[in-house]
Amino acid sequence: MTDPVAPRLLDWYDRHGRKDMPWQHPRSAYNVWLSEVMLQQTRVEAVVDYFLRFVNALPTLEALAAADEDTVLALWSGLGYYRRARFLHRAARLCMREHGGELPRDFDALLALPGIGRSTAGAILAQAYGLRFPILDGNVKRVLARLHGIHGYPGQGAIEKQLWALADSHTPATRLADYTQAIMDLGATLCVRRNPRCPDCPLAHLCVARKKGLTAELPTARPARALPTRSTCMLLLHDARGHVLLERRGPQGVWSGLWSLPEAENAQQAARLARQHAHAVAPLRALESFTHVFSHYRLAIKPLLFETATRSPVVADNDSLRWCGPDQAQALGLPAPVRKLLNIHWETIT
Repeated sequence: MTDPVAPRLLDWYDRHGRKDMPWQHPRSAYNVWLSEVMLQQTRVEAVVDYFLRFVNALPTLEALAAADEDTVLALWSGLGYYRRARFLHRAARLCMREHGGELPRDFDALLALPGIGRSTAGAILAQAYGLRFPILDGNVKRVLARLHGIHGYPGQGAIEKQLWALADSHTPATRLADYTQAIMDLGATLCVRRNPRCPDCPLAHLCVARKKGLTAELPTARPARALPTRSTCMLLLHDARGHVLLERRGPQGVWSGLWSLPEAENAQQAARLARQHAHAVAPLRALESFTHVFSHYRLAIKPLLFETATRSPVVADNDSLRWCGPDQAQALGLPAPVRKLLNIHWETIT
């Protein structure tokens, strides 16, 4: 018996699917790859502008490979999860060195590249090359869990294995690019997390969750866990020209390799650190504190402003410390909360 899922999805996609996204024109391997990485843990609406800015600056895999890390991170700044950008950059250089400057058409070769998992590899091969490989991103997991009434958190190994088998069983032999986009679109536009639009769904009459009234319960949510809170003081060392001292973070930990503000555990340590970096520092002034939430903890940030700092002659611009005005900072990879804090600060002094 022919599986009814793909024909119904493709018919729906032909009439209602999204066909105007920038990475679909052209649907090259580079565009598909870049969009898939950007869309991990980020909504389509937020990605479009970042994608356009990125491909305008780095339109090809070769251009990405040739770029320096600061350029890549600056283009990525604000999207978060910066390890994705570093893996993208590293993979591009590996492709130049080992795959003739192209993303390989072989599944195992793609999977061996940094930052490319099974679903991303499948999306590239299906959408760019028309090869039969299933995908299983968050939207597809939600569709399949509801369609088949699968209980259990999709991130658990046994549940994910079951969903992969179902994803493969529904993947057709033809129109792979359209089918892949169709099942992602279904999850993104109709089979959404809250208040799914079941009456408009082409698979509604097949859906176990709808029949049993389980759309609110499926897919099973991640087990709840309390997020710990950490705190830090960020130093805004501000010289007479309005430039602020930025520091490149080390290779480990959160925001690794990005440019940020110097940090201290408390105000006393912050004052000592300020004196190491500048002369004639005015007394510190505490600015409004705020909290930035990561996936695994909350960071309570207390900004401390040191005005009219005079640069210390021993702190010249180098690979780890740099005095920057607004224009110079825009060219650097900055964490989103740091960029926001700096923009507010510069607006208040102009």
